[in-house]
Amino acid sequence: MTEQQKTFMKMAIDLSQKGMDSGKGGPFGCIIVHNGKVVGKGANSVSSTNDPTAHAEVVAIRDACQNLGNFQLEDCEIYTSCEPCPMCLGAIYWARPKAVFYANSKEDAAEAGFDDQFIYEELDKPIDNRKIKFHQLMKDEAKVVFQNWMAKENKTLY
Repeated sequence: MTEQQKTFMKMAIDLSQKGMDSGKGGPFGCIIVHNGKVVGKGANSVSSTNDPTAHAEVVAIRDACQNLGNFQLEDCEIYTSCEPCPMCLGAIYWARPKAVFYANSKEDAAEAGFDDQFIYEELDKPIDNRKIKFHQLMKDEAKVVFQNWMAKENKTLY
């Protein structure tokens, strides 16, 4: 671990404490770094915004993408106070950073009352056996939009 990595991780951990102390949300913080410069940061703000997607990593990704003017975070590093949950992990993969550094593990989070294991288990189940029922409707009509997308010449691929 380099001194710079320690500095960035300390910033993420400090954000987790400040966000929690200020009543923003749970004890999670995240920063995003590009070429040695912080370009995005976020603290969990689920409870203060009534937004279940306002996890620290998602907030930081949104901030970094806004600041960089791009929906991709290639060549960026993510420093987060805790191993990302399944939702944040998905967002991280969509953003495509080059590396993720985390402090607390998902087991540490579970001990603190933030257990996401049930989501991992749900993802492994066939769709018909999941706790929340999923119902497919109007596939043929929706498929037309995908066909239009495939035929579109000036689309932005991601």
